Amino acid sequence: MEKYAWSARIKTGKKEEYVKRHTEIWSELTDLLKSAGIRNYTIWTDGNKLFGYYECEKGIAYAAKVQAQSPVVDRWNEYMKDVMEMELDPVTGAQPLLEPVFSLD
Repeated sequence: MEKYAWSARIKTGKKEEYVKRHTEIWSELTDLLKSAGIRNYTIWTDGNKLFGYYECEKGIAYAAKVQAQSPVVDRWNEYMKDVMEMELDPVTGAQPLLEPVFSLD
């Protein structure tokens, strides 16, 4: 199973709204993520910093492809623009993959 990690920032004063939107996450989005083989997805905050991690049971390339081709993901990204800052990879349209430097399995 491949692992994927990303980072971003919550805009100043928007943390409560960011958390609210994830509490009310769209079922069509979670269904899409699951169909892309994404499992064990967690997002953490440290002040306004975000760190996300998930595992890709069908591989990172497949998960990225499914997300890049999805109008649901496009709508979610547009919906979240006013509460967070995230650079997207121009090739995959997903969050840039962080480089792993240590893993303890």
